[in-house]
Amino acid sequence: MGQLTKTGKKGRGSRTEGGKVLPMASSLKPYFIVFIASTCGLVIEIMAARILAPSVGVSLYTWTSIIGVVLAGISIGNYIGGRLADRFPSPTTLGFILLAGGVFSLIVLPLVNLVSEAVGSLPLIPRIVLLTTTLFFIPSMVLGMVSPVVIKLRLRDLTHTGNVVGKIYAISTAGSIFGTFITGFVLIQWIGTRAIILAVALVLLIMALVFGNLWKAKLPAFACLAVFVIVGGFTIASKAVDSDCLRESNYYCICVEDTIEEGQEVKALCLDALVNSYVCLDDPTFLGHYDQIFADIATYVANGNPDLRVLFIGGGGYTMPRYLEVIYPQSTLEVIEIDPEVTRVTFEYLGLSPDTRIVTYNEDARMAVPELPEGQYNLIIGDAFKEFSVPYQLTTREFNEQVRRLLADDGIYATHIVDKLHSGRFLRAYVNTLQQTFPYVYVVHDVPGWDDDTRMLYVVVGSFQPLSSSAFADANAQSGRGSPVSCIMPEDTFAPWINARENILLTDDYAPVDNMLAPLYLEETALNEAEIYYNAALELESQGKLTEAIFKYDQAIRLDPYFALAYYNRGLAYKEQGKKARAMADFVKFITLTDDPQWVDIARQQIEELSR
Repeated sequence: MGQLTKTGKKGRGSRTEGGKVLPMASSLKPYFIVFIASTCGLVIEIMAARILAPSVGVSLYTWTSIIGVVLAGISIGNYIGGRLADRFPSPTTLGFILLAGGVFSLIVLPLVNLVSEAVGSLPLIPRIVLLTTTLFFIPSMVLGMVSPVVIKLRLRDLTHTGNVVGKIYAISTAGSIFGTFITGFVLIQWIGTRAIILAVALVLLIMALVFGNLWKAKLPAFACLAVFVIVGGFTIASKAVDSDCLRESNYYCICVEDTIEEGQEVKALCLDALVNSYVCLDDPTFLGHYDQIFADIATYVANGNPDLRVLFIGGGGYTMPRYLEVIYPQSTLEVIEIDPEVTRVTFEYLGLSPDTRIVTYNEDARMAVPELPEGQYNLIIGDAFKEFSVPYQLTTREFNEQVRRLLADDGIYATHIVDKLHSGRFLRAYVNTLQQTFPYVYVVHDVPGWDDDTRMLYVVVGSFQPLSSSAFADANAQSGRGSPVSCIMPEDTFAPWINARENILLTDDYAPVDNMLAPLYLEETALNEAEIYYNAALELESQGKLTEAIFKYDQAIRLDPYFALAYYNRGLAYKEQGKKARAMADFVKFITLTDDPQWVDIARQQIEELSR
């Protein structure tokens, strides 16, 4: 027969291609498969950060690793998928790929803790990369195989190659965009991180069963389905689907824990495993660490002006707003808290009264601040910086100028920052930036002395009038609060400190905050790891396993060379082994690192005993 010739009118519900009449549903099927598979891929990528957060935190390193690993997986998946498509061009191949995607997505949940423990001894960056690769590379690779196979099955006429490939990849990208939006705007708050991963696995399973023609390969298909059922059963039985969060929002894993702070039973609000606030339900005047500095500043501002108007950028546990609501009942209090779920948790679990006078705006401060009235606020408190998670858009000169516009002529802007005073980069950059907007800028701490370079919390204050520690003391005395905790860095210390390094100006165009805080994050992680090794060494030593204990102490000291108790206990282990010289060296080192007289006496007794 010669070439097939098209005749007659084409029906609305069908079309002719390659000599076959295909129903409309069949022509849309490839695009639907690619769309859903790409959606699942992006859902997994976004969920990766939430799943890794308890193990390695959420940082620039975490996101860099996730994006790199997922893109590598998709890239290799595209290559392997193309080879498979040429060799096994059938819907059954696509079915097995979708089924494998479901299995490898589901297995992420029970593997998280196991892999985290297995790589726990590695330095932070290799640990993040290896953990991310182990959990998310294969699911990304498998889902990356889908598009090449679908293209092969869809392509029947080489003259339309560009059109088919273009459509498939356009639909794939649209699916990725949809997955991004539906996850961030809907799914996380609706069903939670781990349930989302389970849902992805189930969706891929259903697609494999509906579109994969698995019945044509009964035995392999049955084996793969059995693996899926086993993995799913183990995941549910091990409670890997259960979330550790009280609530999951679009921004945080929110937890509320009972703890003791300054001898008081309090509730701790934790956002992504970092303590944000301490709240005493029975005593709204209880203040945690840096809140006492804010209280000193508020007392100074309210001296003679008890009907002050205060804006809080960041609500958290609403500790300071509740405090001011009680101490200054005539005050006007407003809070900008980006996460409405944090506000709801504060109402439900942290004692914020439904009848509160505090007004809350649940939006980003960069959006809310320009809408507020000019020149009306006596005090603005910045409480949105979460140690290593700092929204850069709130650190810039442009934002500072927006804040200044809101302040009255005698107003004050105070923000807390965690950094190292001398070797840290962010604190100095932030102070320098604030100096471009306010004529007077101060660094405030709750203890005197400015030589310490350990990680600490400081409050940076910008004002239109000069401030002094004596002014804080006078205001506290008049209000009956007692002595202030705030210590302002003296001018003769401040000037050489701010000029000790190149001053960086933070702007909307240049604000490398994550990079500035990265060394601090690495060091904090090392300290946490050192604590883990130290506790493991104590357990081994109690079991008489001295050699193993010493090795663990070695690891703790390697991570934290100033870990005094690790030296002391390693000295005890060496003493028990009869290694007097090493034991004495550790006790001597311990004495140089501790300032507790009782511990110093105990270590000296150990040295004297070894010297006999």
